Amino acid sequence: MIENRFPTPLPTDATPLTLAHFNYDLPEQLIAQMPAAERSASRLLVVHGENDVVDERFTDIVKHLKAGDVLVMNNTKVIKARLFGHKASGGKVEVMFDRVTGTHRGIAQIRASKTPAIGSTLRINDAFHLTVLAKNDRFYELESDAPILEMLEQHGHLPLPPYIDHAADDFDANRYQTVFAEHAGAVAAPTAGLHFDEHILKALTDKGVQLAYVTLHVGAGTFLPVSSENLDAHVMHQEWFEIPAHTADVINAARLKGGRVVAVGTTSLRALESAAALQNPEYARDWQLQPHSADTKLFIRPPYRFRLVDVLVTNFHLPQSTLLMLVSAFSGVETMRGAYNHAISQGYRFFSYGDAMILTCCQK
Repeated sequence: MIENRFPTPLPTDATPLTLAHFNYDLPEQLIAQMPAAERSASRLLVVHGENDVVDERFTDIVKHLKAGDVLVMNNTKVIKARLFGHKASGGKVEVMFDRVTGTHRGIAQIRASKTPAIGSTLRINDAFHLTVLAKNDRFYELESDAPILEMLEQHGHLPLPPYIDHAADDFDANRYQTVFAEHAGAVAAPTAGLHFDEHILKALTDKGVQLAYVTLHVGAGTFLPVSSENLDAHVMHQEWFEIPAHTADVINAARLKGGRVVAVGTTSLRALESAAALQNPEYARDWQLQPHSADTKLFIRPPYRFRLVDVLVTNFHLPQSTLLMLVSAFSGVETMRGAYNHAISQGYRFFSYGDAMILTCCQK
């Protein structure tokens, strides 16, 4: 019998779900510290329902998609967002950019022995200065005396997730980017996309699956814990996304012909559903997706009715995370509990460098 890893029973009435309902016990050895030897060599858990899961390989994903489907991927590119430097006083600082908001401006977290004052400057690698303009909660608005993206590329370090225990090296510089990464701006990879290689993408297109891209620059806020048991009190982190005209056209044409929208990762799903929530608040049946660019704070959790995405390819997510809440809304809380219990019992590898699932939407 498979062990139940979720200590808090689900309510039997209309009592709202709380943070505790999304906590589970994960053996530390299942946190993947390195990716599989090859991108597509990871495992794939095919989830049909609460007690209907199948163990496969990621290469089997080709058989689960069909001609006319649209595979939507996030083509963001991870930047070297972590910097080390000194305050004017000489104290050491670590700067972790969350978002680049302009050529010379960005939002970042700062780690230092003493909180840097507004107006103070930080010296990075004796190469450029960052000026502290403002502070909002745990984030700082910074201005650079040189173009930020150029300085990050020259002097920054790749920001691996906090649960990975080694410093990023040249291997990570390759494997912590998707093969379709194009637009620089993310501080964390859209990790479901890491499983795809050119061979699988070609096999899918040969089968008649259409490929389309969105951009959502994943922020450091994706790793921030949910601090309130009352989920209504949680304020979602903000991320910028764009859905180009070509992607909107491909999705609309496919839907008219009965094709499915398959999102690669929660970031692609969040971009699509954010646009859909703004453009089609009343769930009109004849609605068509329009090109869109905006910031989103959309918090997807049970219960949530999805407007656009039919299938989701995703990794396994942290306990008590907003991403676990998102997939629970997508396929059902009981279904996700069953899938995670099964995955742990079968030794699946978890989180960014871990294995994948393919899920079907139950709330449309």
